[in-house]
Amino acid sequence: MNITNTIKYIGVNDHDIDLFEGQYTVPNGMAYNSYAIIDDKIAIMDSVDARFTQEWLDNIKAVLGNRKPDYLIVQHMEPDHSANIENFVKTYPEAKIVSSSKSFTMMKNFFGDDFADRQVVVGEGDTLSLGTHNLTFITAPMVHWPEVIVTYDSLDKVLFSADGFGKFGALDVEEDWACEARRYYIGIVGKYGAQVQSLLKKAAALDIKTICPLHGPVLTENLGYYIGLYDTWSSYRAESEGVVIAYTSVYGNTKKAVLKLADKLRENGCVVIVNDLARCDMAEAVEDAFRYSKIVLATTTYNAEIFPFMREFLSHLAERNFQNKTVAFIENGSWAPMAAKIMKGMLEKCKNLTYTDTTVKILSALNEESMSELDALADELCGSN
Repeated sequence: MNITNTIKYIGVNDHDIDLFEGQYTVPNGMAYNSYAIIDDKIAIMDSVDARFTQEWLDNIKAVLGNRKPDYLIVQHMEPDHSANIENFVKTYPEAKIVSSSKSFTMMKNFFGDDFADRQVVVGEGDTLSLGTHNLTFITAPMVHWPEVIVTYDSLDKVLFSADGFGKFGALDVEEDWACEARRYYIGIVGKYGAQVQSLLKKAAALDIKTICPLHGPVLTENLGYYIGLYDTWSSYRAESEGVVIAYTSVYGNTKKAVLKLADKLRENGCVVIVNDLARCDMAEAVEDAFRYSKIVLATTTYNAEIFPFMREFLSHLAERNFQNKTVAFIENGSWAPMAAKIMKGMLEKCKNLTYTDTTVKILSALNEESMSELDALADELCGSN
């Protein structure tokens, strides 16, 4: 794949992986992107996962022919991008490694070697000339590791964005960008919205025509759409108006309440998404919670606590800085309902949450009173659209 006449794609597709980072389902695989900038001097942008060493080295040779790279630029030290640094050094012993000082510390941890004899340490605003291509390095700490840099090529106006603007999915599969990019962002980067905002402000000063991320497709058209989504996600604004109902149910009574509420909300004109936390993809449920403007949390009191899947779900929200939402509760308990109190307590450190006046309390099964509360909650949620 040619990014430009002198920038070539040399990454790989992974269709053998079952769980990315040991937790995210990736039915369409993953791409580990790497790029070659071919000029008077040659720079390789990042490496790939350890399982694709030979394919990556073969890709380098295929685009370079008899030439050899002068630099390996390491933007991010997660092993899916850095695993082949040592193999690169063995294959090209005269090449230098360009990276941040924190990256070289991490290399020592990963490989037992910080490659001191070939280090080129770069920081904010430092540059590297390859000939006609002049690269500028921009620090991006905690997007989403502390050592991260991104790289801007002023000749072709390309931003090499590290894990920014990445998505799940291999490049040989057609799928909607936003869905899997959103799940990727919220799951992996979501905690670091302030740091992403800082990087977006730096990027706004650049004339960018192409974005080359370390996962997912190269972005060349309608960049305002992708940057706009990143701005929305990283500022924790609701992307869409709608109500997410996330629930757990032991014997089906809480589920009955949830389905009745969903019907009432739809009758009132609301967009409604229902997630059974015991059965759905947890990452998809977390994605929905951040995407939509309102959420209803419905669960049972369980061992004087809340049902485990709800506890896990709320932990995911809280650790990713869940904020700027309207939140409602449905609790069920046969003798001492405590679920609403516990759920609200788990969200106490989340910012700018607005709680509905109505909390639905179910004592084992729906009755006239709790049905009336469902009506009131439906009116409250849809009435504030």
